[in-house]
Amino acid sequence: LSALLLAAGGADARAADLISYPTSTHQQMTVAPPEPAATWNGFYAGIYGVGQNSAKGGAQYGGGIDLGVNAAFNFVLVGGELAVQGLGGGAGTTSYAQAVGRGGVLVGDSLALYGAAGYGIDTGTPDETDVLAGGGLEYALSNSVSLRAQYLHASPVTGANPKNHITLGAQFHF
Repeated sequence: LSALLLAAGGADARAADLISYPTSTHQQMTVAPPEPAATWNGFYAGIYGVGQNSAKGGAQYGGGIDLGVNAAFNFVLVGGELAVQGLGGGAGTTSYAQAVGRGGVLVGDSLALYGAAGYGIDTGTPDETDVLAGGGLEYALSNSVSLRAQYLHASPVTGANPKNHITLGAQFHF
């Protein structure tokens, strides 16, 4: 009877990477590893709130949208992003567009820490262009949603108005 029970219990299909634990019987209990919180690879789109501070514009606040792509190689994350935001307050209203590259590390399955650099265009008066540098962190709530906090410093290429951008938002991964 024991041989029959052992033979019947061993007939189930098992994946190569499953973990098994001994039990009080002669059989082992198989436990599947947890699914990762995020794969990080692929396209995403997001919405965010932004605060910008500069000598000429003062404190301005607004919202924006972004579109980007990520690729993860083991624990290394690289990606690129385009974003547009509208700002009000301070010295008036303006819009700002930016193209940013990101590179960083994955801390576990759910947290990404990264540095960012790129180019920004302030379409207010007068038109200004900036080199952007900063970084942030992104926390995956699931495979399809993550939350992000990011800081970018804008050093002027044209114009003479350095800016500081802080954004908080949600990313939706496809």
